[in-house]
Amino acid sequence: MKFFITFLFIAICAAQTSAQKLVWSDEFNTPGAPDSTKWNYDLGVGNPSGWGNNELQCYTNDRKNAWIEKGHLIIEARKDQQQGKPYTSARLVTRKKGDWLYGKVEVRAKLPHGKGTWPAIWMLSTDWKYGGWPESGEIDIMEHVGYDMNVVHGTIHTLTYNHVKQTQKEGKVTMNSVDNEFHIYGLEWTKDKMDFLVDGKVYYTVTRGQQDTWKEWPFDQRFHLILNIAVGGNWGGREGVDESIWPQRMMVDYVRIYQ
Repeated sequence: MKFFITFLFIAICAAQTSAQKLVWSDEFNTPGAPDSTKWNYDLGVGNPSGWGNNELQCYTNDRKNAWIEKGHLIIEARKDQQQGKPYTSARLVTRKKGDWLYGKVEVRAKLPHGKGTWPAIWMLSTDWKYGGWPESGEIDIMEHVGYDMNVVHGTIHTLTYNHVKQTQKEGKVTMNSVDNEFHIYGLEWTKDKMDFLVDGKVYYTVTRGQQDTWKEWPFDQRFHLILNIAVGGNWGGREGVDESIWPQRMMVDYVRIYQ
């Protein structure tokens, strides 16, 4: 049934205007490892600071941490020591295999639950034109921390606006059953504006100011997509990590990019 729906969806997209053209997607219909023509992995423990946030996981490319089954990508964080970290997980990236300047991103996903989980659907600069983080920008389409269940955040980080300075530009929305139901997490990104959406409804908008430079708005360069579950860290572990809940999964039904 999913194959038929996918075919019908693509046919409909082909008939739409160029403003709504589907330019990249993964429907996760082939069991096994994630498609290597679309996804890379970030690996390791992010020394010396746990990917900048004192996170507790080691990212791997092992099948136990990321795989496709029954039409879904599964990213699983496990209590499984590796490289001195007490947990393993996966961080999939489209870098150099899917990079976009402007467009609409939709990711249909079901999130993990419990203290210590920190799933994210987000974007980083591919070419880092303006320098390292946060100079070249970060777009967080969806972040969720397990100690604050059902509250979803959409955020941008730049040199001027970032969480280190506590000046990040951030919106949030309270939902129902993010761990038991699939929801569509979306971003509509144009030259001067970003809309953050859940299930097609905008809950937060950030716009470029007339006097903004790259320090406030570095979002005129191509970005790539990242899917991951972090464990603990400065935000995800703010109220501790429940050691009894593992493993925890983020299930992704599809990723679709329109331009």
